[in-house]
Amino acid sequence: MPIEENLLQIKSQLPDNVTLVAVSKTKPIEDLMEAYHAGQRIFGENKIQEMTEKWQQMPKDIEWHMIGHVQSNKVKYMIPYVKLIHGVDSLKLLKEINRQAVRWRKNINCLLQIHIAEEETKFGLDENELEELLNSDEFKGMTNIKVIGLMGMATFTDNQEQIKKEFQYLKSIFDKYKSLNTTNCQLNTLSTGMSGDYQLAIDCGSTMVRIGSSIFGNRN
Repeated sequence: MPIEENLLQIKSQLPDNVTLVAVSKTKPIEDLMEAYHAGQRIFGENKIQEMTEKWQQMPKDIEWHMIGHVQSNKVKYMIPYVKLIHGVDSLKLLKEINRQAVRWRKNINCLLQIHIAEEETKFGLDENELEELLNSDEFKGMTNIKVIGLMGMATFTDNQEQIKKEFQYLKSIFDKYKSLNTTNCQLNTLSTGMSGDYQLAIDCGSTMVRIGSSIFGNRN
């Protein structure tokens, strides 16, 4: 049972304050159930339709995290069950999440995605946009969302120094806004680090890692 072995080995290396999100996108339900039976309860998906199908078929004590780029028109499908939305990268998206959450009478936790990579392909807010968003009256008026942290993805490179620099930059932004304690913004989660770099991310202050291939094997 390699999935169980992989999972237990990774968990044994994680500090107590670090949450493991098992990235299960493209993986069949039997693989997820193997991880579930080994004690994993938090799964991350990047497509709302796939995540919804898995949610419908799997045990209801699972926490589902949306870790992919979110299109506003798909938000409504996950609001009934999603526990945390990782990649919130605009005020427009936040408004739609809040609108749907009001409709469903839910409170939804979100992470704001910060652009830290030296790649144009990665989504995210820069520091000025983050400040603008957090200080905007529109954001302050949102009643059904809570921003509980920040999230970022490093450049896809083998250069460990560059990755470290990007993780440290994200941590510095996190520390700067951590004291901002409002009704809908209390930063306590820093989500960064994946299969290839999660140890480095933890060294740089990450409290949530998203690990897929090291648990489930390479993507289908």
